[in-house]
Amino acid sequence: MTLTAIQMIFTSIGLIICLQMNTFVHKKVPIIKVLPLAISFCAFVVFTNLSLEYNTIGTYQLFKVLTTPVVALISWQYYKIKYSRMVILTLIPVVIGVCTHSVNDIKLTLFGTIVASIGVMSASIYQVWVGEHLKELEMNSQQLLFYQAPLSAILLVPFIFYMENFPSYRSHEEQQAALTAIVASGIVAFIVNLSVYWVIKNTSALTYNMIGHMKTVSILVGGYILFKDNLNVKQFIGILLTLSGLFTYTFVKMSEQNQLPCKRWNAYPMTNIV
Repeated sequence: MTLTAIQMIFTSIGLIICLQMNTFVHKKVPIIKVLPLAISFCAFVVFTNLSLEYNTIGTYQLFKVLTTPVVALISWQYYKIKYSRMVILTLIPVVIGVCTHSVNDIKLTLFGTIVASIGVMSASIYQVWVGEHLKELEMNSQQLLFYQAPLSAILLVPFIFYMENFPSYRSHEEQQAALTAIVASGIVAFIVNLSVYWVIKNTSALTYNMIGHMKTVSILVGGYILFKDNLNVKQFIGILLTLSGLFTYTFVKMSEQNQLPCKRWNAYPMTNIV
């Protein structure tokens, strides 16, 4: 959580620099309108950390995968976003595939299940709310993140003091290495946070989830190709299932938006499809 708060501070500083460089225009909105978004982000961070602490890695991964269907459910139930039957069907091989190649050693406890479930709900709500706030407040990615990042950093402070211990370093070299890593992660976080907002704004929270699964598969395949990491049959089957679902999802979405190069494969424009 400490690192997340620091990354949000770096994001805030980066956005202030961007504002001074006129890359976006500051738009005034009441902080109370952005506060729920910041709270949902903090809940996501806090309960995800608790899930890692009180669950096995396999259990944590299992609940993390559930974010995808929960995002779709929240979008449909509360924001009346309609998904075609084909889009829903493409989620099945993705979820099963990710569980197959990433989930091992599942052990459920009452407290672990509760915090993991809250973490899934918080992450899903946050992702959906990013898209809804961008539309409702008529802001771009930088304008909304300009409010959310510092708010989130401030809200995380009490949890950091209550739940975390500050590390101690034995030598000056360790301090320098840690400081370098923190600065590097802060710069990367600034770019990633902007990218997340941009993807959700221009696609949807569900598509952002799909991209996240593609990242996981890319890491596994990259490790196998570049570093000769072992992939067992179970992982290989899971990767194939995930990729088949992702490619089918991409095909269906492009078809619904009439973006496929072959006109025969394009569907008619559909109303309120995300």
